[in-house]
Amino acid sequence: MPVSGGGLAAEVALAGAGGIRAPAEVFNSIFVVFLGLGTLVGTVVIAYTLYNAYKYRYREDRDPAPDLDRPELGELPESGGKGKKLFLSFGLSAVIVLSLIVWTYGTLLYVENRPAEAAQEGTEILDVHVEGYQFGWNFTYPNGHTTGTLRVPANRMVNLTVTSRDVFHNFGIPELRVKSDAIPGQTTNAWFVAEEPTEYTANCYELCGRGHSYMDAEVVVMEPEAFEEWYASTNGTAANGTASESGDESHSDLEEAARP
Repeated sequence: MPVSGGGLAAEVALAGAGGIRAPAEVFNSIFVVFLGLGTLVGTVVIAYTLYNAYKYRYREDRDPAPDLDRPELGELPESGGKGKKLFLSFGLSAVIVLSLIVWTYGTLLYVENRPAEAAQEGTEILDVHVEGYQFGWNFTYPNGHTTGTLRVPANRMVNLTVTSRDVFHNFGIPELRVKSDAIPGQTTNAWFVAEEPTEYTANCYELCGRGHSYMDAEVVVMEPEAFEEWYASTNGTAANGTASESGDESHSDLEEAARP
């Protein structure tokens, strides 16, 4: 259930209690599986290649070249089990690759569909509207409060609705594995669960103009009680440091003038 304006409900389902796996955990598990399986397959292939290279090495004093008919191009050697090893290796490779595709696809579907499922389950969700502009970010909360710093509670699902005011941007928090396009006139969605209080930096990952390299925002993960107090103190107005419709140009000019 999304957070409504004016305050947050006291009884909030934590990520761990609700069985919610954060995108960072999901993507890390995919990386670990691919890394482990790739390392295993590579080790087996290289070891088997070296073993056969040693076993079937040519030794002139013991293995004079036999006078046998050599297989033609495209013909399977008859003395090698009629290609059984070849077809077995192809079959095993196909099973492994298809299994990885199915598992990865299902895992990515979890990331895509989890916010809707969590809402149906009654899990408390913090909805934040993210708007990119040249060259900064505005974050608007359910009560209408707008600020240039994204403040979220720890262990709570945060759903981001991302858009842009002017040109194409891309909102991303690398440590939380969050990345979403900011497109003028359209909205995209991303979500995350930050496990403990800390600070991150959100960046733009779409080349959007001269100030692209400086287009970042502070992300503050707070204790749930501290976040409740901060959210209750907001009055639904724009905080200092955010860009209004009329102040975009002057805000950008000041940023450019202050930079070397």
